Amino acid sequence: MHAFLTLLGEFIATHHARLRHFAKVACVILLCAAALEVVVFNFNHWRSLTWQPITANEQSNLQETADERLRISAIDNTIEFDYVGVPVHNIKLDFSGNQSAQNVPVKIWFTDDAHSTYFDDDEYTAGVPVTYVSTNNEESKYLNINASGSVYKLRIQVGVDDGETKVTYPLYLSKVVLNAPEPFSFSGERFLFAACIMALIYAFRPKSSLYRTQLREHPRRTKIAVIGVAAVEIWVGAAFLLFGTNLVGVATQHYNSGSWDGMSVVNVFECGGENAQQYAELAKSMTHGKLYLEEEPPNWLQNMDDPYDRGARDQLVKETGENYLWDTAYYEGHYYVYFGVVPVLLFYLPFYLVTGANFPTAIGVLIGMVFFIAGLSALLDRFARYHFKRMTTGVFLLLQIAIVTCCGMPYLLKFPTFYSLPIMLALAFSVWGLYFWMVGRSHKRPEGFYLAGSLCMALVVGCRPQLVLLSFLAFPLFWRMYITEGRIRTVAGARQFACLIAPYIVVCAGIMWYNKARFGSLFDFGANYNLTVNDMTKRGMAVGRIAPALFAYLFQTPATTGVFPYLQAVAFDTTYLGQTVKEATFGGIFAVLPILWVLPFARRILQMRINQRKTRTVAGVIGVLIGIGVLIAVADAEMAGILQRYFADFSIMFLMAAVLLLFIVNENIENGSKAHEVFVRVLPVAVAVGVAYTVLLCITAETGWVSDAYPWAYQGLLETFQFWT
Repeated sequence: MHAFLTLLGEFIATHHARLRHFAKVACVILLCAAALEVVVFNFNHWRSLTWQPITANEQSNLQETADERLRISAIDNTIEFDYVGVPVHNIKLDFSGNQSAQNVPVKIWFTDDAHSTYFDDDEYTAGVPVTYVSTNNEESKYLNINASGSVYKLRIQVGVDDGETKVTYPLYLSKVVLNAPEPFSFSGERFLFAACIMALIYAFRPKSSLYRTQLREHPRRTKIAVIGVAAVEIWVGAAFLLFGTNLVGVATQHYNSGSWDGMSVVNVFECGGENAQQYAELAKSMTHGKLYLEEEPPNWLQNMDDPYDRGARDQLVKETGENYLWDTAYYEGHYYVYFGVVPVLLFYLPFYLVTGANFPTAIGVLIGMVFFIAGLSALLDRFARYHFKRMTTGVFLLLQIAIVTCCGMPYLLKFPTFYSLPIMLALAFSVWGLYFWMVGRSHKRPEGFYLAGSLCMALVVGCRPQLVLLSFLAFPLFWRMYITEGRIRTVAGARQFACLIAPYIVVCAGIMWYNKARFGSLFDFGANYNLTVNDMTKRGMAVGRIAPALFAYLFQTPATTGVFPYLQAVAFDTTYLGQTVKEATFGGIFAVLPILWVLPFARRILQMRINQRKTRTVAGVIGVLIGIGVLIAVADAEMAGILQRYFADFSIMFLMAAVLLLFIVNENIENGSKAHEVFVRVLPVAVAVGVAYTVLLCITAETGWVSDAYPWAYQGLLETFQFWT
């Protein structure tokens, strides 16, 4: 302890000025965030202080209970006031606390000095929209009214049919108050969010010292910064994943407490429906020596001439009342899992053997996220330190944040299901594989690194096969070394090359055996036997699907609305006269990620690098990344369809190519020059736009997420940001 205190004292004495400056900046940021929370975010509190509240229970026409609450039913759900006669600034619907939590749609009509009758949407104007009140969220109970002068007649319909929300009656109101002063509310989450935003703005301002601190000159300090940023990203990602409680499958006394067993510190439970347990059920089957799921398909499915015809399946489900397992591979009377087998071997099988329970898929996604962020940070750090001597901490951290945030990985955290797990693990294995390769290229004894790298890259085949195309980066990374320079003809070179190849042979042999044992073919992964929205056995390859897919994946502009979180699913139109598999998407990557706009200038930027170096390794890497990015986007569309989670398959390729190009740009501009000044002004803005888009995408309401499962909790999230409503 004494030694630690001595070291701490020496550190403080050495860096006294820097620590003092840091403390002053931190205090200013925290004070500004507090001022925003107190003054701006509590705007409605301050403006309502002088309002005179009117309790309107007596004027309502609703039935009162014995404890003087207002009872709302499906038939009697309208509160009507024949005459108010004063300006109305807000309405408080004070739902009593002793009832189930739910999100209630509310429709309001009123007459005022500008309207003698109730008004609603017409050809030229929009009326008062349906709004939502969470029965257990205080902030949502206050509805601000924007009337012209005094309000005369007032009608409030609680539980209006909006076509989406199902309301459970009866509902109980403690009281209805007009012009209710809003209480002061200090949100710790909102305060921290504002402080983080201001800290990022300060850290990456054009005059920041981060743009003068080079990675090579201060290796210890900059590595701490890289590790710190990665740790924060992991913490934020974990918090976001755990926010979607309905998809996590883990319960404690205070988290998912309804599924807690009452005894264990932590217990797991099944979530997401029967279809979501495919990996867990395969693990159970494997313990019994089987490669198919033990659940027996219904007789009608086994007797069908074409079990892959969805329309025919749906008809037989109606006739027999027997359902089938959705999105499984059906082959010769058995259900199979066509998703990669590596997640089962890594998580589900060991977990089942030890505990006898199903491994929670979301925890696998969380583990994959941790290893992905750590591996990507290590890979970028290795590339930047060893190949770009003028790389600064500011530029590096900006680009690292851009890739982590914008590569599609956060969307996998939004839906941490068995669909996302293979993609997340494939991304994690890929970045670690590339990292080990990069370390091996400059190591005296690279064999171990090559083995580790190639093993990681080969395991991708057992997770998400299309991402194995990243292995083609081996050509620009190793071609000159082993082929052009002929190192493969030496004993050491042959041994090293064998270490690069051997893991692929072993892993692929195992996967081919697995395929043959199930489907009788070394190369049949079973995707064509999928019981899904279309007949995969007859899907084939159609050129007409390519253009719509590339437009949706790469170039389609996002659709926005004026209501937070602003994003909504884009419209999809095509002239392709055939079936297109399409889920909700939110814009192409080139339209929403400005950092990618550097790619059209790749040739000119690469010429700068070629002028500096005789080798063209970086140019080859960038070319391969762009090529396989396009190829995977096309392959996803042809083999499966256009889905938002598939963006994680190819976005990282384009982002890594863009980052390498920006590394080159940074290397070729003088610090302090006009070009550098423009660069450090434009780059943070481009990154910020992409990060903001990703954040909004991740909190946009979607079917199956917490916004759908627990809409009242989601309403609380919206109220945190919509402080003005």
